[in-house]
Amino acid sequence: MPLRLIFMGTPDFAVPTLLELVAHGHDIAAVYTRAPKPAGRGMKLQVTPVEQEARRLGIAVLTPTTLKTPDALEAFRAHNADAAVVVAYGMILPQAILDAPPLGCFNLHGSLLPRWRGAAPINRAIMQGDAESGVMVMKMDVGLDTGDVAMAERLPISDTMTAADLHDALAPLGADLMVRAMGGLERGGLQLRKQSEQGVTYAAKIEKAEARIDWKRPAREVLRHIHGLSPFPGAWCEAALDGEAARIKILRCEPAKGVGAPGDVLDEHLTIACGDGAIKILELQRAGKAPMKSADFLRGTPLKPPARLG
Repeated sequence: MPLRLIFMGTPDFAVPTLLELVAHGHDIAAVYTRAPKPAGRGMKLQVTPVEQEARRLGIAVLTPTTLKTPDALEAFRAHNADAAVVVAYGMILPQAILDAPPLGCFNLHGSLLPRWRGAAPINRAIMQGDAESGVMVMKMDVGLDTGDVAMAERLPISDTMTAADLHDALAPLGADLMVRAMGGLERGGLQLRKQSEQGVTYAAKIEKAEARIDWKRPAREVLRHIHGLSPFPGAWCEAALDGEAARIKILRCEPAKGVGAPGDVLDEHLTIACGDGAIKILELQRAGKAPMKSADFLRGTPLKPPARLG
């Protein structure tokens, strides 16, 4: 029989998993997501991507501000769910909530645990030059991504991949993995294994102070830093444009040949010298403007030697 599930998730990354669980016949008793937040120029309340999909599917949506009260626990138990599926929910689940479903709570995490436990595994994997990433389904405990692992899928990371690219590749991969895991749970055949105590790393939340580009670093490190923060928050530098220092976010780049002082613009095609080697900027964004290809940027804003990016 299909499982009766509570789904807990918030951003775009969680939507494919919700859709796949519904498509495979599981009964979604309720969807938990974060409360709407003001966004955009008008600062109107915006519901989460998961709430949008849940309402389209006719599933009940709850947006509690805490799960730590007796009332929250009673409401959670009242769904009479077999298990809960958690994908980038954004709230800590207390032990009482974890213990409520008889089959447990299962999390989809965007890394190869125990590497990159925590908030920003996709960004950190790229920024640190990892050769691969992946998704894992684990049975949750009260630790930070420390639960026993049920299933995993791996995915290579190329130097061309941005955080958005990796996010978009892992989301459907994770959806398929969670559906298979719930199928195993339904049949009573889901195997769990403890995470290794070796190789534990933490993917701390991205801080704005990290986003400024350090051109003194080797070209591959600069490239991975740029791609790991693209499109948000966006790695940035400053350039003298129209006689003023202007901030530019660099969204995509590639390795290039060239030598110069770190930050030097080496040609008329936005090849920039790094501490060792160079990169060529492919996509960028000026403050207050839409993202654009470098060729479009250069048509309106010539940036050539002896300019320097800081």
